[in-house]
Amino acid sequence: MRLSCMILFFYVFPILLTAQETERKRIQSRFILAEDGETIELGEGRFVIDATLSMEGKKQITIRGKGMDKTILSFKGQASGAEGIRISNCSNIILEDFSAEDAKGDIIKTMHVNGITFRRVRAAWTGKMSHKNGSYALYPVSCEKVLIEECVARGASDAGIYVGQSRTIIVRNSKAFENVAGIEIENSIDADVYGNEAYHNTGGILVFDLPDLELKRGGNCRVYNNKVWENNTANFAPKGNIVGRVPQGTGIILLAANNVEIFNNEITNNRTVGTSIVSYYISENPIKDSSYYPYPLAVHIHDNAYSRKKQRATMKGRMGKLYRFKLRFGKDVPDIVYDGIPDEKILDANKQYPQDKRICIRNNRGASYANIDAANGFKNISRDMVPADCSLPSLPGVKPWF
Repeated sequence: MRLSCMILFFYVFPILLTAQETERKRIQSRFILAEDGETIELGEGRFVIDATLSMEGKKQITIRGKGMDKTILSFKGQASGAEGIRISNCSNIILEDFSAEDAKGDIIKTMHVNGITFRRVRAAWTGKMSHKNGSYALYPVSCEKVLIEECVARGASDAGIYVGQSRTIIVRNSKAFENVAGIEIENSIDADVYGNEAYHNTGGILVFDLPDLELKRGGNCRVYNNKVWENNTANFAPKGNIVGRVPQGTGIILLAANNVEIFNNEITNNRTVGTSIVSYYISENPIKDSSYYPYPLAVHIHDNAYSRKKQRATMKGRMGKLYRFKLRFGKDVPDIVYDGIPDEKILDANKQYPQDKRICIRNNRGASYANIDAANGFKNISRDMVPADCSLPSLPGVKPWF
C-alpha cells in the first residue's frame, strides 16, 4: 500500500507542474499572438511569470481572469523586463478579474493607449513596504479614456493607482492602501476620482502638476465621495523621488494643481494634514522648465467632513521639522493648510487672485484652516478662514465614453 502511494505521488506531481507550466507559456504566447478583437481567458490558479508580458499595437483586446483571488500572476523572482505587464500603442483594451503581484518594476504599465479599462484588478507587492518595491502598481501614462474601477493597489514605493499625462479619466470604487501615495493624478486633464478608499498610505490622494513633462497644466479634476483615512504610514519612497517629500500623515495634497474641486469626502485621522494646497516651491526643488507653472489656482474645497484625533503632527522628515520649529501647532493641527505662496503677478490691489482663480474653502464640517505664509518665512501664519471663504462654479465632470 505504501509503495503504491509513492508511485501515485511521483506520477501525479509532475502532471501538476506540467499543467502550470503549460498555462504560463500559453499566457505569454497569447499576449504576443492575439488577434484584434480577441478575449484572452486566464485560467484559475497561481502562475509564476519570469518575464514581462508585453502587448503592442493591438485593438479591442480583453484579458480576463476568473477573479482577483482565483487568477494570480506572480512575477516574484522576475528574470527579465522592467514591468510585470506592459501594454503600449493599443486601443480599447480591457483588463479584468485577476491579480498581478511582485513585479521587478511597475506591475501593470500602459502607454499610449486610447481606451484602457482596469476592472477588478489587484496589483500588489505582497511583502513588507519597502523602497525596493516598484514605483507603480497600476500605471497608465500618456493614455486617453482611462477607467479604473473596483481595483486594489498595495505596496508601491511611489503610487498605488497612478494616472499621468493622460486625458479623460475615471478612477472609482477602488482601494489603495500601504503605498507611499494611494491614488495620484499627475499632469492630466479631465479626471473624476470618486467612491474610493485611500488608507494606511503616506498620502491618500495626490493631484500634482510637475515640471519637465510633455503634458503641462493639467486640470479639471474632481475628487469626491471618497474615504481618506489614517494615511499615517512612514514614507518609504526611494531618495530623490518627489513623493518622498509627501509628509507622513497626509490625506489629500494638491501640488501646483489648477481647476480642482474637492467635495463630499470623508477625511479622517490623517495625522499631519487633512488637505494641503501647495505650490511647487514648497518642495524646494529647482525649476528648470521655463514653461512650467508652479502655483495652484482655481481650487474649490467644499462640503467635506473632517475629523482627527487631538495629537501632534508626525514630526518626521522635513515637514515634521517645519511643524516642530516653525508652525508650532501643537495638538491643534489644522485640517486644511495653504502654503501661502501666491503668484504675485496676478494679484489685484487687495492682494487677491481674480475671482475665477481663487482658492475657495467653504462648508466643510469640522474643518480648521491655516495659511502658513511660506512666502515670507512663516512669519504671519493665519488661521482665519475668511479670506478663503468663497466658491467657484462646479466643474462639469467627465462624460462617460463606455
